[in-house]
Amino acid sequence: MNPSNDRPLELRALALHWLCESDPETKAAGVRALQAAWLLGSVVLESDGMLSPLQAIPGRPDRPELVPPLAVKHRSMQTTEGRAAMIHALAHIEFNAINLALDAVWRFPGMPADYYADWLKVAAEEALHFSLLEAHLRSLGFAYGNFPAHNSLWDMAEKTRGDVLARIALVPRTMEARGLDASPAVRAKLAQAGDHAAAAILDIILRDEIGHVATGNRWFAWLCWERRLDPIATYAGLALLHKAPQPRRPFNLEARRAAGFTDAELAELLA
Repeated sequence: MNPSNDRPLELRALALHWLCESDPETKAAGVRALQAAWLLGSVVLESDGMLSPLQAIPGRPDRPELVPPLAVKHRSMQTTEGRAAMIHALAHIEFNAINLALDAVWRFPGMPADYYADWLKVAAEEALHFSLLEAHLRSLGFAYGNFPAHNSLWDMAEKTRGDVLARIALVPRTMEARGLDASPAVRAKLAQAGDHAAAAILDIILRDEIGHVATGNRWFAWLCWERRLDPIATYAGLALLHKAPQPRRPFNLEARRAAGFTDAELAELLA
């Protein structure tokens, strides 16, 4: 797990190491091992050090082919291939989510220790989600990389790499919050098609993603408080500046409330 044997295990350096890993299964296992080592106290935090990647990030395999979002074909859920394509799309989201959480750990120095612990926990849970979906995809006779995918989640990470406030506002609180809205309909389609194993995996993902969006809300509120900013006006300005996607109905208001969105924020969303 240690990318260099001549220095102590340091959390942000290890997060960058696993972000650079291109093999999905190795990345997922490594991130979960890092979380376990952190909980055992064998990894230290030196959060003020500046780090630089030695290669292009994030590390990813040669496949899937990355295409524009509108070029990703929708297939019938009534066929095995159609369900596999949906599971593949979800697995790709979770693979990107691992990278996003790792990037939040290594990229932004000087945050409180709890910030790094929170996003490492998110990364480990995203790794579990990917592993569950990838194993189910294999049970259907396919593998991660068999279908094209789009990269809009990481594109937003690139746009917000210069400011932790923008990153937290527009990745967990926008892009990942959209997953809370979409999850019930996708789960229903899979269950109606008879894929109850996939539906059960989505139940796990939704439960954990509520916590991930809540983590985003908590750190967004903290950053706004620290910088003496109004959260609603600040979010609106960042969404406009970085051309964040417009939220799409229907909204999962129950999940969003559980994730810590305030009544005022939900009123803005509904307006």
